[in-house]
Amino acid sequence: MSDKKLFPAWVAIDWGTSNLRFWAMSKQGDVIQQGSVPKGMAGLAPNEFEPTLMSVLEPILHPSNPVHVLCCGMAGSRQGWHEAPYVTTPCPPPDQSIGVDVPTANPRLHVKILPGIKQLKPADVMRGEETQIAGVLLERPDFDGVICMPGTHTKWVHISAGEIVSFQTFMTGEIFALLSKNSILQHSISNSDWNRADFTGAVNDAVSNPKTIAAQLFSLRAQGLVGQENAPDARSRLSGLLIGLELAGARPYWLGQNVILVGEEGIANAYLDALTDLGAMAEILPSKDITLSGLKFAYQKQKEAAQ
Repeated sequence: MSDKKLFPAWVAIDWGTSNLRFWAMSKQGDVIQQGSVPKGMAGLAPNEFEPTLMSVLEPILHPSNPVHVLCCGMAGSRQGWHEAPYVTTPCPPPDQSIGVDVPTANPRLHVKILPGIKQLKPADVMRGEETQIAGVLLERPDFDGVICMPGTHTKWVHISAGEIVSFQTFMTGEIFALLSKNSILQHSISNSDWNRADFTGAVNDAVSNPKTIAAQLFSLRAQGLVGQENAPDARSRLSGLLIGLELAGARPYWLGQNVILVGEEGIANAYLDALTDLGAMAEILPSKDITLSGLKFAYQKQKEAAQ
């Protein structure tokens, strides 16, 4: 049995605001090694990205041969390692043929950063999510419909003929965090068990009457102060009101459309419950390694073009 060390043919990098994730890949597309370190864009100056990357990859790189590194995420932002300017919709998810070459001091590193995507009207941007979209299309190449990516800033993306046609971002997750931690509602929000009925009831209230959301939010606090019996769970209802308000605004994206949800299990299930209760056609695509699938998609597209 050979104990010859296997070196990566290329390395996939997802460089976010808080963390760096990497996958060392073989020529056959298998993962040799993977890992994550808390070395995100927010804590690095531009001249610190290459040393940080080398500190992570040095143990697995060939001592002399160069390696291709394909990055997505915030490393390509204006405040990141090297800006990768946005491409404009409508467009397919970017592949490495339009990736931006990054000058490096170490000759073993051949680095490309994938660009994000911008929409001119209404103005919107994404950076990192486009690679997840590529991952969805790798698994569902004929998909035509809408991809929803719930999170801090939820993206609704219209896909047709393999292209990103349009998209819209909602700050629902960030608003939930602000209200539950930095408003008077913090005194009413507990870490109690999730109540699906309270959640879907709030979703329907928000979708049917979004003009009253500000009043309904204060009621969450008032119900606790007046000692109302059988009061709904405040956390579930706050989530439902905010997601329902989002769904009211995003109706053109999900009404009559096939919707794929990509996200962490808990929040993706909440969106699935909300959409199903409203009669929408939605399913969850597990998000585990969907970013890696997107980076593989981007890498393979360039290899195919070169053949």
